[in-house]
Amino acid sequence: MAEAEEQTTTPDDTPIETAATTATAPPRPAPSTPAGTPPAQRTRRNWSGMFFKGASAAVALFLFVLAIQLMKEGAKEIAPALRESPLFSNAFSTLGAGWLGAYIVLSGSPIAAVALTFYNGGATTELQTFTMLSGSRLGASFIVLLVGFLYAVRNRGRNRSESIGMGVLALSLTALVYVPGMIIGYGILKWGILDGVQWHASSDVQSIVDYIWGPALDLLTQLPGWTLLPLGLGLILVSFKLLDYVLPQLDGERHGGRRVELLKRPWPMFALGCVVATVTLSVSVALTVLVPLASRGYINREQSIPYIMGANITTLADTLVAAMVLGSAVAVQIVLAEAIAVSIVSLFFLAFLFGPLKRWIMALDEWVVSSHRRLWLFVAVLFVLPAIFLTSGIWIGPITR
Repeated sequence: MAEAEEQTTTPDDTPIETAATTATAPPRPAPSTPAGTPPAQRTRRNWSGMFFKGASAAVALFLFVLAIQLMKEGAKEIAPALRESPLFSNAFSTLGAGWLGAYIVLSGSPIAAVALTFYNGGATTELQTFTMLSGSRLGASFIVLLVGFLYAVRNRGRNRSESIGMGVLALSLTALVYVPGMIIGYGILKWGILDGVQWHASSDVQSIVDYIWGPALDLLTQLPGWTLLPLGLGLILVSFKLLDYVLPQLDGERHGGRRVELLKRPWPMFALGCVVATVTLSVSVALTVLVPLASRGYINREQSIPYIMGANITTLADTLVAAMVLGSAVAVQIVLAEAIAVSIVSLFFLAFLFGPLKRWIMALDEWVVSSHRRLWLFVAVLFVLPAIFLTSGIWIGPITR
């Protein structure tokens, strides 16, 4: 009777055979999971991971500075040819060059660094450098549209308009902020408001740069001069790829699982965008993470507007570092003028015109994504407009510099 009573207390979802044999069956080995990993082995893995990330960070820093120095030398070599080229004959052409260049490398930061090295090498004027930097930011969000399209193709059951619409929103909002920002930024430079800012790497830092990077630079400058700029561009792309591994990784689907009230408030989202772009040193990473979040319904496009505006400001942090490494105070002033101007425009929109801005930009976004024809027209404009700017020196000639 006792045995019968014990059997009746066995839970219904537990097989009787299992309950009867657990006392005699040999213990099963622990599952191969991180929790079951011996502490010593976990410690070794942690130390090896930290060592590898530290080594990657050191290599990324070395390649970043080396790339800046190579592009500076390469810009000096090709400066005479660029000054005579119709594709670099005015500020509109350099705007188009920066814009299309960001499309090609799927990132704005490397092209922004190229713009600064062009100025340092005497290939472009202050205004041309400013517009090329602005163009690199206008094209930097193209990767969000590309990732949104690929995500929609891969996840056909998801909300395709949200993933693709996020890319349209990022590009449209960037243009809406940066176009008036360019006008304000040019005024800041023209009026000499930042002339007192003389930030640059100190002589001690420059001596360290010469000591550590000098041998590699001396070796690589033996190559033909015209190869130094593309070689430097390639190295800086590699350095950013390594930094993507070292810096915190953002998984949109994992982070989006926690709904928070902050997503409904403009100012916290604006601050979050500033922080994420600063930590990741990439507006591409900061904005691309929005695609899976929007597709799965964790965040909508309206809520992401302040986030995009914040990310578009602090993404200039790595460009400011590049300007300081070049040792050019004017290059630093150009970057600061851009950042200050975009901050002024963004804060004005958020403080006084956020409601109308949200309605207008979302109406444009919905109009584009609601029709395949209008979406392809939008993409065509993305390429035709910067191409017109790039070739402006051919059909309107040089503009007074």
